[in-house]
Amino acid sequence: MMSHTAELSEDTVRSTLAKVRTPEGVALSVSPALSGVVVTSGKVYLSINIDPAQARAWEDVRIAAENAVKALPGVASALVTLTAERKQAPAAPAAHSHGHAHGGAHGGAPAPRGIAVPGVASIIAVASGKGGVGKSTTSINLAIALRDLGLKVGLLDADIYGPSVPRLTGVAQKPETTADGKTMLPLENFGLQLMSIGFLVEEDTPMIWRGPMVMSAISQMLKDVKWGPLDVLVVDMPPGTGDAQLTMAQQVNLAGAVIVSTPQDLALIDARRGVAMFERVNVPILGVVENMSHFICPHCGGRSDIFGHGGAHAEADKLGVPFLGEIPLHMRIREMSDAGLPILISDPDSPQAAAYRHVATGVKAALDKATAQTRQAPRIVIE
Repeated sequence: MMSHTAELSEDTVRSTLAKVRTPEGVALSVSPALSGVVVTSGKVYLSINIDPAQARAWEDVRIAAENAVKALPGVASALVTLTAERKQAPAAPAAHSHGHAHGGAHGGAPAPRGIAVPGVASIIAVASGKGGVGKSTTSINLAIALRDLGLKVGLLDADIYGPSVPRLTGVAQKPETTADGKTMLPLENFGLQLMSIGFLVEEDTPMIWRGPMVMSAISQMLKDVKWGPLDVLVVDMPPGTGDAQLTMAQQVNLAGAVIVSTPQDLALIDARRGVAMFERVNVPILGVVENMSHFICPHCGGRSDIFGHGGAHAEADKLGVPFLGEIPLHMRIREMSDAGLPILISDPDSPQAAAYRHVATGVKAALDKATAQTRQAPRIVIE
């Protein structure tokens, strides 16, 4: 088996794809639609760029390509994704000032955007302008806290380059598929439905993917997973404000975004960019969370403001968006996260768990308000 794996290469994959025909009858290996081939440790990832209007015809090609590659000696797994890039219509000039742009969660209800995901009532993105601010830990604990508020909740790990949900939830098995093999079934733990690219690849496998491949994988984990019925799907977004984040915000019908930041000035600059990005595509800002707000000593219980304090709260006030709360930097949160037992599971009555519950209460209130505005009937005036 090792010798077969050693022989597996991009050239081998492309030679096999010569037997797969596109809807136009061209070999897939030479078709300009084949935009990416990645081979790593026996795992093969392909990206096929198509016209959205031809998605149905290309689905048969995707299945044929996936089956052909899986049949190659040395292939442990294969993932073929369709990337359907739509040309965006020119944005209409803003009819209001910058200050009104912040009104997403607390202003008028935005017009529907992008695709809806079957079985999911609302999708919220947990995002950050930069990495290392604790976004994934916030996502899992927010999801559990929303569950405790009586909602049916799912968690999608959209951080393709650094998936954390398998480690945070202690779940390692691969998802099963429906009888027709076209739809994945989400895994479950802590009463949450879960999906992550980390369930499909080994933890130490580098994800060397281009932008279109990343977005296609995220799109498939949204649309090709049998979610639901869910009240809320929490999406742990990749860090930053690049193409993956922008495309997600434009193509998916997001109910809102939660921005995670630490208190120091450099993180706040990036958080400001995150807020601005979502506002430009009319995604409501549900609020800002200040993570690692202060350090609590595990020995004496003393508090230290290692990264400063209150910066995210002040920034939220400045931007005119809700401030959802402060999460302390505490060893227990880190230890339990690494062990696959988030603090709301391992120590649900702790002050740290209470901080996440406070954030979840604010998020649910913002969602309820946005839903009420969306469903409000028009007022008829008879003169």
